[in-house]
Amino acid sequence: MDHAVFIQTNHKQITGAIVAEYALRRYSSHNDKFDVHIVNTKDYYWFKSHEGKLYLRDGVKRTWLNDDLQSFTPTRFMPPELMDYQGRAVVIDPDIFAASDVWDLLSRDMQGKAILCRPRSKKKGIVDHCLATSVMLLDCAKLAHWKVQEAFEEMFEFRRDYMAWVCLRLEDRDSIGLFENEWNDLDKFTPATRMLHTTRRKTQPWKTGLPVDWRPAEHFRRFPPLGWLMRARRQLFGEYAFLGQYKEHPDPNQERFFFGLLKECVAKGLVSEDFLREQMRLNHVRHDAFEVLARTPDLPPAPLHPLSQAVGKAA
Repeated sequence: MDHAVFIQTNHKQITGAIVAEYALRRYSSHNDKFDVHIVNTKDYYWFKSHEGKLYLRDGVKRTWLNDDLQSFTPTRFMPPELMDYQGRAVVIDPDIFAASDVWDLLSRDMQGKAILCRPRSKKKGIVDHCLATSVMLLDCAKLAHWKVQEAFEEMFEFRRDYMAWVCLRLEDRDSIGLFENEWNDLDKFTPATRMLHTTRRKTQPWKTGLPVDWRPAEHFRRFPPLGWLMRARRQLFGEYAFLGQYKEHPDPNQERFFFGLLKECVAKGLVSEDFLREQMRLNHVRHDAFEVLARTPDLPPAPLHPLSQAVGKAA
Protein backbone atom coordinates (compact mmCIF):
# COMPACT_ATOMS: atom_id res chain seq x y z
CA MET A 1 0.00 0.00 0.00
CA ASP A 2 1.36 3.44 -0.91
CA HIS A 3 0.14 5.17 2.27
CA ALA A 4 1.17 4.13 5.77
CA VAL A 5 1.54 5.34 9.33
CA PHE A 6 4.62 4.28 11.31
CA ILE A 7 4.71 4.32 15.11
CA GLN A 8 8.19 4.37 16.61
CA THR A 9 8.83 2.59 19.90
CA ASN A 10 11.12 0.58 22.11
CA HIS A 11 10.39 -1.97 24.86
CA LYS A 12 9.60 0.76 27.40
CA GLN A 13 6.94 2.48 25.32
CA ILE A 14 5.27 -0.53 23.69
CA THR A 15 2.01 -0.02 25.60
CA GLY A 16 1.74 3.53 24.29
CA ALA A 17 2.50 2.31 20.75
CA ILE A 18 -0.30 -0.28 20.85
CA VAL A 19 -2.78 2.30 22.11
CA ALA A 20 -1.56 4.75 19.45
CA GLU A 21 -2.24 2.18 16.72
CA TYR A 22 -5.72 1.56 18.05
CA ALA A 23 -6.49 5.29 18.18
CA LEU A 24 -5.46 5.71 14.54
CA ARG A 25 -7.91 3.00 13.49
CA ARG A 26 -10.67 4.10 15.88
CA TYR A 27 -10.88 7.62 14.52
CA SER A 28 -10.40 6.93 10.80
CA SER A 29 -13.14 6.40 8.24
CA HIS A 30 -10.54 5.45 5.62
CA ASN A 31 -8.84 2.43 7.16
CA ASP A 32 -8.80 0.56 3.85
CA LYS A 33 -6.51 3.23 2.37
CA PHE A 34 -3.46 2.97 4.64
CA ASP A 35 -1.38 0.53 6.66
CA VAL A 36 -0.16 0.99 10.21
CA HIS A 37 3.21 -0.40 11.35
CA ILE A 38 4.90 -0.41 14.74
CA VAL A 39 8.67 -0.02 14.36
CA ASN A 40 10.46 -1.43 17.41
CA THR A 41 14.16 -0.86 18.05
CA LYS A 42 14.54 -4.50 19.14
CA ASP A 43 14.15 -5.54 15.50
CA TYR A 44 17.28 -3.64 14.39
CA TYR A 45 20.59 -5.17 15.49
CA TRP A 46 22.58 -1.98 15.12
CA PHE A 47 20.88 -0.42 18.12
CA LYS A 48 22.14 -3.21 20.37
CA SER A 49 25.60 -3.23 18.80
CA HIS A 50 26.16 0.40 19.87
CA GLU A 51 25.13 -0.09 23.49
CA GLY A 52 27.46 1.81 25.85
CA LYS A 53 29.29 3.68 23.08
CA LEU A 54 29.76 7.45 23.03
CA TYR A 55 27.79 9.54 20.54
CA LEU A 56 27.41 13.27 19.90
CA ARG A 57 24.32 15.03 21.28
CA ASP A 58 24.04 18.82 21.25
CA GLY A 59 27.82 19.15 21.31
CA VAL A 60 28.19 16.79 24.30
CA LYS A 61 29.44 13.21 24.14
CA ARG A 62 26.88 10.91 25.76
CA THR A 63 26.68 7.16 26.31
CA TRP A 64 24.13 5.38 24.12
CA LEU A 65 21.69 3.36 26.23
CA ASN A 66 19.02 1.26 24.55
CA ASP A 67 17.22 1.18 27.89
CA ASP A 68 16.60 4.94 27.75
CA LEU A 69 12.94 5.88 27.35
CA GLN A 70 13.54 7.56 23.98
CA SER A 71 16.16 5.34 22.37
CA PHE A 72 13.70 4.86 19.48
CA THR A 73 14.01 8.40 18.10
CA PRO A 74 16.40 7.57 15.20
CA THR A 75 13.71 5.30 13.77
CA ARG A 76 11.63 8.39 13.02
CA PHE A 77 13.64 8.56 9.80
CA MET A 78 13.08 4.95 8.68
CA PRO A 79 9.70 5.15 6.87
CA PRO A 80 11.12 6.16 3.45
CA GLU A 81 13.41 3.10 3.47
CA LEU A 82 10.60 0.86 4.71
CA MET A 83 8.38 2.18 1.91
CA ASP A 84 11.14 1.59 -0.71
CA TYR A 85 11.22 5.37 -1.20
CA GLN A 86 7.71 5.42 -2.65
CA GLY A 87 4.37 6.79 -1.51
CA ARG A 88 3.36 8.77 1.56
CA ALA A 89 4.09 8.09 5.21
CA VAL A 90 3.13 9.65 8.51
CA VAL A 91 5.50 8.89 11.36
CA ILE A 92 4.55 9.39 15.01
CA ASP A 93 6.06 8.71 18.42
CA PRO A 94 4.44 6.13 20.73
CA ASP A 95 3.03 8.84 23.01
CA ILE A 96 0.87 10.39 20.28
CA PHE A 97 -2.81 9.52 20.02
CA ALA A 98 -5.10 10.36 17.13
CA ALA A 99 -8.30 12.19 17.99
CA SER A 100 -9.41 12.56 14.37
CA ASP A 101 -8.94 10.92 10.97
CA VAL A 102 -5.23 10.66 10.10
CA TRP A 103 -6.21 10.25 6.43
CA ASP A 104 -6.82 14.00 6.35
CA LEU A 105 -3.08 14.39 6.92
CA LEU A 106 -1.89 11.48 4.78
CA SER A 107 -3.84 12.70 1.75
CA ARG A 108 -3.20 16.44 1.95
CA ASP A 109 -1.48 18.53 -0.72
CA MET A 110 2.20 18.81 0.29
CA GLN A 111 2.80 21.57 -2.30
CA GLY A 112 6.02 19.95 -3.48
CA LYS A 113 7.60 19.66 -0.04
CA ALA A 114 9.38 16.49 1.08
CA ILE A 115 8.45 16.91 4.77
CA LEU A 116 5.62 18.54 6.66
CA CYS A 117 5.88 18.99 10.44
CA ARG A 118 5.50 21.69 13.10
CA PRO A 119 7.95 23.82 15.08
CA ARG A 120 8.72 22.68 18.61
CA SER A 121 7.71 26.11 19.91
CA LYS A 122 5.19 28.73 18.80
CA LYS A 123 7.78 30.40 16.58
CA LYS A 124 7.47 29.60 12.88
CA GLY A 125 9.76 29.78 9.91
CA ILE A 126 13.05 30.27 11.73
CA VAL A 127 15.73 28.34 9.83
CA ASP A 128 17.91 27.27 12.75
CA HIS A 129 15.05 26.59 15.18
CA CYS A 130 14.33 22.98 16.10
CA LEU A 131 11.45 21.44 14.19
CA ALA A 132 9.35 18.71 15.80
CA THR A 133 10.04 15.37 14.13
CA SER A 134 7.72 13.49 16.49
CA VAL A 135 5.01 13.80 13.80
CA MET A 136 6.02 14.12 10.16
CA LEU A 137 4.26 13.71 6.84
CA LEU A 138 6.81 12.38 4.36
CA ASP A 139 6.94 12.20 0.58
CA CYS A 140 9.18 9.14 0.55
CA ALA A 141 10.38 9.53 -3.05
CA LYS A 142 11.93 12.88 -2.13
CA LEU A 143 13.88 11.41 0.81
CA ALA A 144 16.13 8.86 -0.90
CA HIS A 145 19.11 10.32 1.00
CA TRP A 146 17.70 9.05 4.33
CA LYS A 147 19.84 6.01 5.17
CA VAL A 148 19.15 5.57 8.85
CA GLN A 149 21.76 3.01 9.87
CA GLU A 150 24.50 5.03 8.16
CA ALA A 151 23.31 8.23 9.82
CA PHE A 152 23.06 6.48 13.19
CA GLU A 153 26.66 5.29 12.98
CA GLU A 154 27.86 8.79 12.06
CA MET A 155 26.77 9.94 15.54
CA PHE A 156 29.32 7.55 17.06
CA GLU A 157 32.01 8.82 14.71
CA PHE A 158 31.18 12.34 15.99
CA ARG A 159 30.37 13.45 12.43
CA ARG A 160 26.64 13.88 13.07
CA ASP A 161 25.05 15.58 16.07
CA TYR A 162 21.90 13.86 17.31
CA MET A 163 20.11 17.16 17.97
CA ALA A 164 20.90 18.55 14.54
CA TRP A 165 19.54 15.33 13.04
CA VAL A 166 16.28 15.11 15.00
CA CYS A 167 15.62 18.86 14.62
CA LEU A 168 15.93 18.58 10.80
CA ARG A 169 18.76 21.11 10.76
CA LEU A 170 20.61 18.89 8.28
CA GLU A 171 17.80 19.10 5.70
CA ASP A 172 17.28 21.71 3.00
CA ARG A 173 14.86 24.11 4.72
CA ASP A 174 13.12 24.75 1.40
CA SER A 175 12.09 21.08 1.32
CA ILE A 176 10.18 21.41 4.62
CA GLY A 177 6.70 22.81 5.08
CA LEU A 178 4.64 23.36 8.21
CA PHE A 179 1.30 21.87 9.08
CA GLU A 180 -1.14 23.02 11.75
CA ASN A 181 0.09 22.56 15.31
CA GLU A 182 -3.06 20.55 16.09
CA TRP A 183 -1.59 17.57 14.20
CA ASN A 184 1.02 17.41 16.96
CA ASP A 185 -0.65 19.13 19.91
CA LEU A 186 1.97 19.24 22.66
CA ASP A 187 0.16 18.38 25.92
CA LYS A 188 -2.76 20.45 24.68
CA PHE A 189 -6.15 18.78 24.23
CA THR A 190 -8.99 20.85 22.79
CA PRO A 191 -11.83 20.21 20.32
CA ALA A 192 -9.41 21.34 17.61
CA THR A 193 -6.75 18.72 18.48
CA ARG A 194 -6.13 16.29 15.64
CA MET A 195 -3.43 14.25 17.41
CA LEU A 196 -2.56 14.58 21.10
CA HIS A 197 1.13 14.36 21.99
CA THR A 198 1.79 13.70 25.69
CA THR A 199 5.24 15.13 25.16
CA ARG A 200 6.20 16.10 28.71
CA ARG A 201 7.78 12.82 29.62
CA LYS A 202 7.51 13.34 33.37
CA THR A 203 3.69 13.52 33.17
CA GLN A 204 2.88 10.74 30.71
CA PRO A 205 -0.46 9.40 32.03
CA TRP A 206 0.42 5.69 32.03
CA LYS A 207 3.64 6.20 34.02
CA THR A 208 2.49 8.20 37.06
CA GLY A 209 4.41 7.21 40.19
CA LEU A 210 7.14 5.24 38.43
CA PRO A 211 10.84 6.17 38.79
CA VAL A 212 12.06 8.46 36.01
CA ASP A 213 13.92 6.44 33.36
CA TRP A 214 14.86 9.08 30.80
CA ARG A 215 17.90 11.32 30.64
CA PRO A 216 17.57 15.11 30.79
CA ALA A 217 19.54 17.55 28.67
CA GLU A 218 23.09 18.44 29.65
CA HIS A 219 23.57 21.47 27.42
CA PHE A 220 22.01 24.74 28.60
CA ARG A 221 23.15 27.68 26.49
CA ARG A 222 21.58 30.32 28.73
CA PHE A 223 23.08 28.91 31.92
CA PRO A 224 25.95 26.46 31.21
CA PRO A 225 26.64 25.68 34.91
CA LEU A 226 23.34 23.76 35.03
CA GLY A 227 24.69 21.46 32.33
CA TRP A 228 27.91 20.95 34.30
CA LEU A 229 25.86 20.04 37.37
CA MET A 230 23.78 17.51 35.42
CA ARG A 231 26.90 15.87 33.98
CA ALA A 232 28.46 15.65 37.44
CA ARG A 233 25.27 14.05 38.82
CA ARG A 234 25.31 11.41 36.07
CA GLN A 235 29.02 10.64 36.37
CA LEU A 236 29.01 10.40 40.16
CA PHE A 237 25.68 8.73 40.86
CA GLY A 238 24.36 7.14 37.66
CA GLU A 239 22.13 7.97 34.71
CA TYR A 240 18.82 8.30 36.58
CA ALA A 241 19.96 9.26 40.08
CA PHE A 242 17.92 11.95 41.87
CA LEU A 243 15.53 12.41 38.93
CA GLY A 244 12.49 11.55 41.02
CA GLN A 245 9.23 10.01 39.86
CA TYR A 246 6.74 10.52 37.06
CA LYS A 247 4.06 12.99 38.10
CA GLU A 248 0.32 13.04 37.53
CA HIS A 249 -0.67 14.73 34.29
CA PRO A 250 -1.99 18.25 35.03
CA ASP A 251 -4.90 17.77 32.59
CA PRO A 252 -7.30 15.03 33.77
CA ASN A 253 -8.92 14.97 30.32
CA GLN A 254 -5.68 13.71 28.76
CA GLU A 255 -5.41 10.94 31.33
CA ARG A 256 -9.04 9.97 30.73
CA PHE A 257 -8.49 9.95 26.96
CA PHE A 258 -5.49 7.62 27.15
CA PHE A 259 -7.09 5.25 29.64
CA GLY A 260 -10.36 5.35 27.70
CA LEU A 261 -8.46 4.10 24.66
CA LEU A 262 -6.59 1.51 26.73
CA LYS A 263 -9.89 0.35 28.27
CA GLU A 264 -11.25 -0.35 24.79
CA CYS A 265 -8.04 -2.18 23.84
CA VAL A 266 -8.49 -4.47 26.85
CA ALA A 267 -12.20 -4.99 26.14
CA LYS A 268 -11.47 -5.94 22.51
CA GLY A 269 -8.67 -8.32 23.50
CA LEU A 270 -6.01 -6.19 21.82
CA VAL A 271 -4.17 -5.85 25.14
CA SER A 272 -4.40 -8.63 27.70
CA GLU A 273 -4.46 -8.19 31.47
CA ASP A 274 -1.39 -10.45 31.70
CA PHE A 275 0.47 -8.14 29.32
CA LEU A 276 -0.41 -5.12 31.46
CA ARG A 277 0.67 -6.89 34.65
CA GLU A 278 4.02 -7.68 33.05
CA GLN A 279 4.46 -4.07 31.93
CA MET A 280 3.65 -2.95 35.47
CA ARG A 281 6.22 -5.39 36.87
CA LEU A 282 8.84 -3.94 34.50
CA ASN A 283 7.97 -0.38 35.61
CA HIS A 284 6.78 0.52 32.13
CA VAL A 285 3.15 1.07 33.20
CA ARG A 286 1.95 2.65 36.45
CA HIS A 287 1.20 0.16 39.21
CA ASP A 288 -2.38 1.34 39.74
CA ALA A 289 -3.32 0.96 36.06
CA PHE A 290 -6.23 -1.42 36.75
CA GLU A 291 -7.68 0.94 39.33
CA VAL A 292 -7.46 3.82 36.86
CA LEU A 293 -9.10 1.71 34.14
CA ALA A 294 -11.93 0.80 36.52
CA ARG A 295 -12.80 4.46 37.20
CA THR A 296 -12.30 5.71 33.62
CA PRO A 297 -15.58 6.54 31.83
CA ASP A 298 -16.24 5.18 28.35
CA LEU A 299 -15.17 7.39 25.47
CA PRO A 300 -17.83 8.91 23.22
CA PRO A 301 -18.54 6.80 20.11
CA ALA A 302 -16.32 7.30 17.09
CA PRO A 303 -16.47 5.87 13.57
CA LEU A 304 -15.07 2.34 13.70
CA HIS A 305 -14.00 0.33 10.68
CA PRO A 306 -13.69 -3.48 10.61
CA LEU A 307 -9.94 -3.03 10.12
CA SER A 308 -9.77 -1.66 13.66
CA GLN A 309 -9.78 -5.31 14.69
CA ALA A 310 -6.46 -5.75 12.85
CA VAL A 311 -4.50 -3.85 15.51
CA GLY A 312 -1.65 -6.12 16.63
CA LYS A 313 -2.60 -8.04 19.76
CA ALA A 314 -0.35 -7.93 22.82
CA ALA A 315 -0.04 -11.38 24.37
